[in-house]
Amino acid sequence: LAAAARSHAAPGGPEDAAGTREAKGRGHGGAIQEARRRAAPSVREFKYNKKRVRLVSQGSDLKDDARCIVYWMCRDQRVQDNWAFLYAQRLALKQELPLHVCFCLVPKFLEATIRHYRFMLRGLQEVAEECAELNISFHLLLGYAKDVLPTFVVEHGVGGLVTDFSPLRLPRQWVEDVRERLPEDVPFAQVDAHNIVPCWVASPKQEYSARTIRGKIHAQLPEFLTEFPPVVRHPYPPSCPSQVPPIAWEACYSSLQVDHTVKEVEWATPGTAAGLAVLKSFIAERLQSFSTHRNDPNKEALSNLSPWLHFGQVSTQRAILEVQKHRRKYKESVDAFVEEAVVRRELAENFCYYNENYDSVQGAYDWAQTTLKLHAKDKRPYLYSLQELEQGTTHDPLWNAAQLQMVREGKMHGFLRMYWAKKILEWTRSPEEALQFAIYLNDRYELDGRDPNGYVGCLWSICGIHDQGWAERAIFGKIRYMNYAGCKRKFDVDQFERRYAPTHSQ
Repeated sequence: LAAAARSHAAPGGPEDAAGTREAKGRGHGGAIQEARRRAAPSVREFKYNKKRVRLVSQGSDLKDDARCIVYWMCRDQRVQDNWAFLYAQRLALKQELPLHVCFCLVPKFLEATIRHYRFMLRGLQEVAEECAELNISFHLLLGYAKDVLPTFVVEHGVGGLVTDFSPLRLPRQWVEDVRERLPEDVPFAQVDAHNIVPCWVASPKQEYSARTIRGKIHAQLPEFLTEFPPVVRHPYPPSCPSQVPPIAWEACYSSLQVDHTVKEVEWATPGTAAGLAVLKSFIAERLQSFSTHRNDPNKEALSNLSPWLHFGQVSTQRAILEVQKHRRKYKESVDAFVEEAVVRRELAENFCYYNENYDSVQGAYDWAQTTLKLHAKDKRPYLYSLQELEQGTTHDPLWNAAQLQMVREGKMHGFLRMYWAKKILEWTRSPEEALQFAIYLNDRYELDGRDPNGYVGCLWSICGIHDQGWAERAIFGKIRYMNYAGCKRKFDVDQFERRYAPTHSQ
């Protein structure tokens, strides 16, 4: 399977690429889309890095009687800048077969609400439209992959299956379930399209901290931080395109078993085009102050890209490629952005991939578990229920404001996420309860919830993951401490509290 893709040189080239450029040049993300087309090598010239791919099934030969290739899209919900999509197309071009894209819409996923599902589904509508422009069939299958995907594979004579990668427990189980139910003669490959350095390549073990993984990541960036070739208009159409039913998008919502009370947010428009527009505005308006003001919640200095990166609507690799073009002008900011978006983010992926207890106190280092146990019975100054925390009705107006920002906007400022989680440790009955509450609230309200970054952020704050022991104190033990006075020294706390004051209806 890997050899088939590596040996491929695509037909068509300029005409197909030009068609893609025309299709993607429209809308919010047009400028970045056009620039990346010009920078991309042609498909004919491009050599695919086989380290991005690993076989899930044992067989590696494509079926002789195959009628199509399928990309099972899961985490990386975009067409362009997607190594998994590119790999699937290369296989299909090599075999001169149609290419299909399947997305399996599960009725519920952890604490995801209608806020998250609508953001995802509206982005997938854009994917479906772009696939149609590229002569690629997009299928939205309702149900868990193990129940719907193997049937699709058999009915459509699929000769090879490609999927993307997540280090989290449930998506990994989905891949395993599909592997077990696939026909034995259908090869199944996985591509890490989310990380720049593939997770299993970056390190073969759980890394202790950013210090231990940073050198490994930077040493491999020259090999993996490369321009993408475009996914081109596919020259082999489905044999019976009339049999592909149109997607009833609104009907999809009735299949969901999720909370409808957490409403969509107004500031974030779903989809790749909108996400690329946010990237463009970050570079033009906020990148210059990122290094100096990113820890001030009152300043507009953050990229704000996390919702689009989480849903895979924008590639982190694309963001880094674009931001790095401005290194000469904003070196400190570019370096700081690379540290956060590459090193810290891939450190979180590493932790969740190699530590099965990534969402539990049992996942913490021994020193942290020991210190938290020693102080588990310490008297708490305040004890709050989950409901009181959720409603932002604590005694701390800064904490309440951060919580209300998350509830209203689906995004809490990164600096305050640390303070927010550490206070939950201080105000709940145990570290276990604190972590449970923090993950629940993060996953329920944050647009980028249910993500390795979120789990590691909570465990860093509450359990000292990727940190060191500090001076011992009550409740926290040797876990790093943060307090209100420290925040007041860093930024104008009153200004932030006024901005997210409770409303009378709350």
